[in-house]
Amino acid sequence: MAPSPLVSLITINYNTLTDTQQLLESVEKLTYKNIEMIVVDNASKVSPGAALTAKFPWIKFIQSDVNLGFAGGNNLGIKASKGDYVFLVNSDTIVFPDFLEPIVAFMESHPDAGMATPKVLYPDGKTLQYAGAIRINPYTGRGRRLGLLEQDHGQYDKNYKTDLGHGAALIIPRRIIDLVGLMPELYFLYYEEHDWCEMVKRAGFSMYYIGDSKILHTESVSTGNDSPLKTYYLTRNRLIFMRRNFSGIPLLSGMLFFFTVSLPWNILKYTAKGKMTLLKAFLRGVGWNLTHLRLALGVCL
Repeated sequence: MAPSPLVSLITINYNTLTDTQQLLESVEKLTYKNIEMIVVDNASKVSPGAALTAKFPWIKFIQSDVNLGFAGGNNLGIKASKGDYVFLVNSDTIVFPDFLEPIVAFMESHPDAGMATPKVLYPDGKTLQYAGAIRINPYTGRGRRLGLLEQDHGQYDKNYKTDLGHGAALIIPRRIIDLVGLMPELYFLYYEEHDWCEMVKRAGFSMYYIGDSKILHTESVSTGNDSPLKTYYLTRNRLIFMRRNFSGIPLLSGMLFFFTVSLPWNILKYTAKGKMTLLKAFLRGVGWNLTHLRLALGVCL
């Protein structure tokens, strides 16, 4: 019998020590044993290194002196990893003991699989957060998750190709990383895993949803809802993604839609609600693209 492939689980800690500890406690219960667990701290206010390595001495802990963002932090972990597969998991996820076996078995039996994400559930274990996704629309710069907020009755308990993965739980073979490169760090936060997925698909591989496996995920607690940081990066990176992944008429139409519909609509929305801080963040995101017309088009790692 061939040995089980080594899977490198990588998570980013950024002021989320409690979440990270809960994730690691769930990883300890995995029935798939050929793993390495890498925790990258993205310059938290207080380094969790001593606390984590004391409680979980089996992890590989990496301290970054600066906040490298989602892509940069994960890339740091990838560079230090040794696995045949790299599996990115958010610090605010909980994995089930048997979640890895069906994913690894699928990846091993499907050489065309460049990336895959399991079923993602909200913490109640019943409400779906992800069961695949529709590609990002070149006219709006937005995609759509399948199953979002539906109750899980087993209707998505199957495996199939999909357009986009979920950054909270994303597996990619080492050989694919060697081929296409690391996650683009230009984004810093949001859209980077979607761009990486497009890089993999352009190389001739497919993105899969694995309904045979599932994890629990709490939406981001490190950025908060309705935060200026989130507004800035979602706006900035929506435009970066469009510029890097679309061309010709779709890109021109998408930009026309943004500047004639989305831009005035968001200005009116934030102004009417008195959310001037969010309006400033939104406009800064737009402005970044106007002052970096060439940078976003390159592959920036």
